[in-house]
Amino acid sequence: MEKIAFKMKLLPGVKAEYRKRHDEIWPELIELLKSKGVSDYSIFFDEESDTLFGVQKTAGTGSSQDLGTASIMQQWWKYMSDIMYTNPDYSPVTTPLEKLFEME
Repeated sequence: MEKIAFKMKLLPGVKAEYRKRHDEIWPELIELLKSKGVSDYSIFFDEESDTLFGVQKTAGTGSSQDLGTASIMQQWWKYMSDIMYTNPDYSPVTTPLEKLFEME
């Protein structure tokens, strides 16, 4: 099991909408994530910069951001594209973060 972290960026003023959409996350998306080995997934928010910080455990070599070939993930990305910075394929612009310390 590997723990990875990445950051994404929201458009200004959409934190409440982002939270609402994740409170109502599609069960099919949760099922896909779990079936691909993603677990213990949390997203934190930095109010000053509108930056999201995601951390998740993965049982494979990739992360949730590597599931772009799945139809449900493509639909979710498109659904979220009006409130965050995205690539041309609607995937969120993500920046992997290097782990410098971990205490278990």
